[in-house]
Amino acid sequence: MADVLTIRDLKVYLKVDAGTVKAVDGVSFRVPEGRTVALVGESGSGKSVISQTIMGILPKIARIESGEILFADPRTPGTDVDITRLDPDSAQMRDIRGARISVIFQEPMIALSPVHTIGNQIEEALVLHRNLGAAERREATVDMLRLVGFNNPARAVHAYPFELSGGLRQRALVAMALSCHPALLIADEPTTALDVTIQAQILQLIQRLQAQLNMAVLIITHDLGIVANLADEVVVLYRGRVMESGTVEDVFTNPGHAYLKALLRAVPRFDMAPGERLTPIREIKVDGGHLMAAREAIPEAVPGGPPLLAVRHLTKGFGSRIAGVFGDKLGHGPRAVDDVSFEIGIGECLGLVGESGCGKTTTAKMILRSLTPDSGEIVFDDRGTPRDVLALRGADLFAYRRQVQFVFQDPFGSLNPRMSVFDIISEPLIIHGIGDEEERFARARELMTRVGLDVRYLRRYPHSFSGGERQRIGIARALALSPRLLICDEPVSALDVSVQAQVLNLLRDLKSTFGLTYLFISHNLAVVHYIANRIAVMCAGRLVEVADRDALFENPRHPYTKALLAAVPHPDLARKLDFAALMEGKASDPDAWPAAFKRGPDGPGLIDVGSGHLVRARATADAAELRA
Repeated sequence: MADVLTIRDLKVYLKVDAGTVKAVDGVSFRVPEGRTVALVGESGSGKSVISQTIMGILPKIARIESGEILFADPRTPGTDVDITRLDPDSAQMRDIRGARISVIFQEPMIALSPVHTIGNQIEEALVLHRNLGAAERREATVDMLRLVGFNNPARAVHAYPFELSGGLRQRALVAMALSCHPALLIADEPTTALDVTIQAQILQLIQRLQAQLNMAVLIITHDLGIVANLADEVVVLYRGRVMESGTVEDVFTNPGHAYLKALLRAVPRFDMAPGERLTPIREIKVDGGHLMAAREAIPEAVPGGPPLLAVRHLTKGFGSRIAGVFGDKLGHGPRAVDDVSFEIGIGECLGLVGESGCGKTTTAKMILRSLTPDSGEIVFDDRGTPRDVLALRGADLFAYRRQVQFVFQDPFGSLNPRMSVFDIISEPLIIHGIGDEEERFARARELMTRVGLDVRYLRRYPHSFSGGERQRIGIARALALSPRLLICDEPVSALDVSVQAQVLNLLRDLKSTFGLTYLFISHNLAVVHYIANRIAVMCAGRLVEVADRDALFENPRHPYTKALLAAVPHPDLARKLDFAALMEGKASDPDAWPAAFKRGPDGPGLIDVGSGHLVRARATADAAELRA
C-alpha cells in the first residue's frame, strides 16, 4: 500500500517574545493511501502545527527548521513533491492545497464565512480547482451536500452558516473539503464542539466517504475514544515529539510509553470501580484553608427530608420573528423547556444530559433567575425554610443568588480579559459586601490554593493561563461566596482529557470538602457517570428519563437514552460504536420513537418503572414495550 504522505524528521520552530519554541521537534510518520492515521496528544503537543505545515498555512512567527513532507499524489505516480520546499503562495502549492489535500477545521462557525451562503463557499473551491461551468458547479455542490447527509441539499445551498446547527455546519465543512475529491483529508479536531450523537454521525460520515473515495485521512484529536473507533494507525505526540506510534491494535492492547498509559488512565470509563479516581497526567496540589472552613454550618441531608432544590412543571418558550408587510412581528416558537420537573437533594450531584438545544442551559438560567419561566415553580430550601424562587424580589433575590453560583462552559469567554485574577475572584465579595480589602485578599489567596493554583498568579491576567487553569479560576470565583448549589454548565467540554481529569477530580473533592450540591450539565455521558449520583436525560425540552447513575447505564429504557449511550466512543477496541443504534440521526426526533414513547391523548408522562427510575412513556405502555 503506497504512502500518500511521508513526514521525515520535521522540525518547526516558533519565534515568540520569550524566545524560540520547538513546536515540532523531529517528527516522522506516514499516511498510507485509503487508511486513517490519528495524531494524538494534548493542546500544545504540536498536532495543529503539523497540519498547518502540510497545508502551507503556517503563521508568520513559524519557520520550518528542517525535515521534509513528501506528498505522493495517487493520480500522478512517481511525482513526489516535498511541500517544505514549496513557496506557500506558489501556483503549485495552491493546486495541492484544497484540491489534493483538504482540511476540516475544529470550529465550523469560525471556519465558515458568515456573509456567504453554504453553496457559495463550496463552489469557491470548485472555481479554484475544477474547470466547471456555473450550472455544473451548482449541480456538483448539491450532489456533495446530499452525499454528506443534508436532507434538502437544493435548499441548503442558499442557507447561511448561522441558520444551521453545529452538526450541519460541520457537514458543510466536510462537503467543502471533499468537493475536489482530495487524496488526503486532514480532520483537525472535527467533532470537539459537537454533541455525542452528532459526533458519531460525523465519524460515520468520514468513514463512509473515505471508503467511497479511497481517501487517506489524518485525524487530529485528543479523544482516545475517537481513535479507537476510526484509526488504523496512531502517532502519540508530546511537546513536539513522537512518544509512540504503531497500529491501533498495538497501541491500545500494549501501550509502551508512560505518557500514553497516563492518557488512557485520564479518560472517564463506564466500568470504573466505586470510589476509583481519574489519574491526571499532572496532579494539581490542592491546599486547605481556614476561612472557608469556618463558614456557616449547612444542615446535612435528612432521609425523607425536603430537597435543596425542587423544580416543578417548568415551562419556557421563545417567540420567533415573522416578516410581514408592515414589519416584523413576534410569533409563537417551540418550547425550549416543556413541563420539566426534578429535585436535587442536599449534597447530591444531579447530572442533566442531552444534545445542544434541548433546554439544559435554559433550565439552569431559570433556576438562577436570569430568565423568567412562562409557568412552573422553583423551590429552594433555605436552611429549613422553603423559598419560592420565582417570587423573590430585591434583597431576597440578592441573598438567593449568593447561595447559587454558576461555572460556565467556556473558560476563555467567561473571564474578563481586563481584570486580574484577584479582581475576578474578589468581585463577588465586593458585590455582596463581604469583608474589607485585607479579608478579601486573604479569601482570594485561600481560594487559589483550594483550586490548585499558585497564589503568586493573583496579579496575572486570564491570557496568561491555559484552558484548564482558567476553568479553575472560574471555579474559584463561583466558590467565593460559599454557595450551597453550584450549577456547572459543560465545565470540561472545551478541555483536553488530562486537564478534564484534573477539573473533575477537583469538583469531586470540593463537593466532599464543603458539602456542595451540584447540577452538572453535560452531553458527555462518561463524564456525567464519573461525577453524578443521579442522571436526568433531556430531549426536545422534556425530561425523558431520570434514574440513579448505575440504573440508567445498566438498564436504559427510553430510546433516546439508548441512542445517547450507543453514541459514546469508548477507548476500547472491543466496544466499537454501534452506528445502527443511532436511529439514522433521528434519535432526538420524538416522531421516530416507538409508539409507547410518542405523544398522544394518554401522555406520555413520567412513569416509575421501579426504585425511582422514571421514564417518559404512555400510561398504557406495558412492561415489554418499556424493556424493548
